[in-house]
Amino acid sequence: MLIGLTYDLRSQYLSEGFSEEETAEFDREDTVVAIETALQVLGHRTERIGHARDLVGRLAAGARWDLVFNIAEGMYGFGREAQVPALLDIYNIPYTFSDPVVMGMTLHKGYTKRIIRDVGIPTPDFAVIEHERDLALVDFDPPYFVKPVGEGTGKGVTPKSVVRQRKDLALLCTTLLASYSQPVLVESFLPGREFTVGITGTGEAAQVVGSLEIVLLDKAEAEVYSYINKERCEELVDYRLVSATSDPVVKEAEDLALRAWLALGCRDGGRVDLRCATDGSVQFIEVNPLAGLHPEHSDLPIMSSKAGLPYPELIHRIVASATERIKYPCGMV
Repeated sequence: MLIGLTYDLRSQYLSEGFSEEETAEFDREDTVVAIETALQVLGHRTERIGHARDLVGRLAAGARWDLVFNIAEGMYGFGREAQVPALLDIYNIPYTFSDPVVMGMTLHKGYTKRIIRDVGIPTPDFAVIEHERDLALVDFDPPYFVKPVGEGTGKGVTPKSVVRQRKDLALLCTTLLASYSQPVLVESFLPGREFTVGITGTGEAAQVVGSLEIVLLDKAEAEVYSYINKERCEELVDYRLVSATSDPVVKEAEDLALRAWLALGCRDGGRVDLRCATDGSVQFIEVNPLAGLHPEHSDLPIMSSKAGLPYPELIHRIVASATERIKYPCGMV
């Protein structure tokens, strides 16, 4: 197949004057090289496209692909991860990962948790704060965990995100509202074990790849998988492969993650993050349907490698899942 690659390069946005934090979710050149190389090893021809604006130009000029391998995150709005999928849907070009509806909905953690709660999957009590007056919606007791409602890579998450007294909640919420120009999610803080579960496949074919327990080391920012801890993960975080066959808590986490993946309609590959409550029960935190794919630094490839699934095979599983949606040969729309 001819496979196009869509992506946002961090270096490009940094050169345009954006900050380190603003570009935290974007990819490095070596991630694109790794995906491209894996696809070529699998026998595909590849063509780099770039970000959403590059895609617009290429589509308008008549370019077409059998499949697009999409890792573009976008820069603005809750629909930023949906931009490339929506453009490709216009031209009926298949692509990897979830559709625009799922991408937009899952980026907004409040919307996601409402669906998860409605289908009966356990998740911490929460409230979405759009204005200071919305603090009245927080009808559950501290401690709280507070973060921007639509960011990834730990943006906006620091040790201050854990609020132990209600009187301190308003200041943090108003600070985040001003800093990130978006609503704030307040949820009950879960102090227990933290997991991220990797999944490949779509619908009935979805399966767990493996699970990592996120263990913060002594020098890490305590209690939270923060922006700093993620940026300096090699020295601050221990990613431990855990087994559902020997640990019943991991089994509970993997079962819950798969339920959430199916309930949200996610496709091809990604991660579900979970954490344990005081009583040890596992609860859903959030889902990442566009997980990082750096072969050495991203959670999904790390857990895949630890579980015995080589990087090219992970890419193959993602492409094989997406290929099920191909209806037309290249150039026919």
